[in-house]
Amino acid sequence: MEKTAYTLIANIGQVKKNSLCKSPMNGDPMFDQAINKFMNEAITLSEKNLEMMHGGPFGAVVVKDGRIIGRGYNRVILTNDPTAHAEIIAIRDACNNLKSFLLEGCDIYSSCEPCPMCLGAIYWSRPRKLFYGATRHDAELIGFDDYFFYQEMEKSEERRVIKTVRIMRDEALKVFQEWEKIPWKPVY
Repeated sequence: MEKTAYTLIANIGQVKKNSLCKSPMNGDPMFDQAINKFMNEAITLSEKNLEMMHGGPFGAVVVKDGRIIGRGYNRVILTNDPTAHAEIIAIRDACNNLKSFLLEGCDIYSSCEPCPMCLGAIYWSRPRKLFYGATRHDAELIGFDDYFFYQEMEKSEERRVIKTVRIMRDEALKVFQEWEKIPWKPVY
């Protein structure tokens, strides 16, 4: 039987909503209940997006001190923005709410393993932990390119599908040298 994006994400949601996570992080039932609560919210956002069709079936939340401070679902189609992934939207929301570009002490819950772009944004935002549900392989099975992108990132520039050419390095480095001289620059 062929699974569509709708049935697959619904099945993922049912599994997560009807079972307690056996967490390799802790083993404490209260901790496991809390992480399930936040993962359920990420999955619920992905399910709501099936109705709205603003983008793919992905949802994410950012949590600090046991409270959700950022929510996001995929809005690529709605906004015509290929960067409007659930994790990016949730990070932007959380950073706006915290009035900071860093998510120190925060945890991110994503309904699916983040693509390389989202993983980069997660690392830049410096959260404490990342939890995810479905894998990049699961996303590939319903037509998303996450796994392919991970493979591309491992290749040398000359072997990638998109031709990548470095030019004007010396001119670009001059700006870096000026940046380095600024004593009051923000560190991130």
